[in-house]
Amino acid sequence: MKKFVAVLSAAAMMTTLTACGSTADTTAASSSAAETTASAAESTADTAAKSYKVAIVQQLDHASLDEIRVAIEAELDAKAAEKGIAIEYKDFNGQNDATTLNQIGTQVVSDGYDAVIPIATLAAQCMTTACESTKTPVIYAAISDPAAADLTDIDYVTGTSDALNTQSIMDMMFAVQPDIQTVGLLYSNSEANSATPIAEAKAYLDAKGISYVEKTGNTNDEIMTAASSLVGQVDAVFTPTDNVVMAAAAAVSETLTKGGIPFYTGADSFVTAGAFATCGVNYTELGTYTADMALEVLETGTVPEYHVMDGGIITVNTETAAALGIDYSAFNKLAGKVVEVTTAE
Repeated sequence: MKKFVAVLSAAAMMTTLTACGSTADTTAASSSAAETTASAAESTADTAAKSYKVAIVQQLDHASLDEIRVAIEAELDAKAAEKGIAIEYKDFNGQNDATTLNQIGTQVVSDGYDAVIPIATLAAQCMTTACESTKTPVIYAAISDPAAADLTDIDYVTGTSDALNTQSIMDMMFAVQPDIQTVGLLYSNSEANSATPIAEAKAYLDAKGISYVEKTGNTNDEIMTAASSLVGQVDAVFTPTDNVVMAAAAAVSETLTKGGIPFYTGADSFVTAGAFATCGVNYTELGTYTADMALEVLETGTVPEYHVMDGGIITVNTETAAALGIDYSAFNKLAGKVVEVTTAE
């Protein structure tokens, strides 16, 4: 009997131990499953947090703005690969029409984009207005004078400025053409980018006692008519970073060069289109910097002050210089870097 009781006791203990072990295994399995579920949820949330939709809104088609857009897209692709995140972007083009740009702004806000990168002043102004209610970050590119364009002191707006050093371009003129008597000022009076540099050019020329002739236009045909009218009247022509004139830059450059008039401009894309020379920023670098700013805003939620790009690069079209018979060696004393280009096809 004692042996029988002992056997029963031992069996009972084994059953209890087995039950405890089973409970422990079940608990461990449940804990592991919970951790796996939590980890998966965290991973999903992390992926969602690092997926961004960006709208790139180009004001119109022309070489400078195209160059900026291509650089923005290349940098967004590069950063997405580097950081292992998803950046989905879509291009919009306003065709230089405020109504179209406002419609794009409405669509961008409705579609829930995380950020907007407008290229050029009118696009930036329209996107800033569209995003006011949602405070969607607006990171503009290539605004020559953000203050004049009313794009400063807005908590969801920042970007890059290609502010022009007008004096440097005027100095270039007189370095290679010391006998200039009259300068043509060719621009669009609807372009906010042109207002300040044109005023600066007038002040510079007034101080030197040099006369100037102003010609403006707001369409390709008007710009061409204005450019043609300057032939025979002036010794050189200056155009700032004017988007309207840029759209007709190749034809304007050809007209002025045939007329024996050097065409000084505010951007290197004018020069690759046939203009004589400029002193300004590199637009590929500007586009890259703008994309980096946009990603910083998306990742940190902080909107910094706008950034003025470094300029001081003189770009010369050697074909145009040869056609005009101009020796531009004096430019080497005016800039740390002189870039020689030819007219793009």
